[in-house]
Amino acid sequence: MAKTKNKPYGSIKFQNIDQYHNAFSEPVKTRLNEIRDIIQQTAPQAEECISYNIPTYKLNGNLVHYAAFKSHLGFYPAPEAITLFKKELEPYKTSKGAIQFPFEQELPVGLIKRIVQHRVQVMQHKI
Repeated sequence: MAKTKNKPYGSIKFQNIDQYHNAFSEPVKTRLNEIRDIIQQTAPQAEECISYNIPTYKLNGNLVHYAAFKSHLGFYPAPEAITLFKKELEPYKTSKGAIQFPFEQELPVGLIKRIVQHRVQVMQHKI
């Protein structure tokens, strides 16, 4: 499903999230737009930008990042969020700071919302 026109880590330096999304094929772009919508609805006060050449949302620092890869969408909510949601994340491949949502599965919208809500609370108290 995830055939890309360009790779997120290559010669392209993305200037904004729309440019990043448009670098991918339609099925991948659709998935990228899904996670973008979830984040925007859950954290409307967060600022959208490109950081590390991937889509990023900031709220008193990095809130969350995401990126498209060959067979999955990477979601980066910070290590403490992955630890906190460890049980709910068992169906997915995770690492210290990343979650992989396979393209062949629906995005776990409720789980992503809860993770973003948690990150908003953490970042609002960071001031």
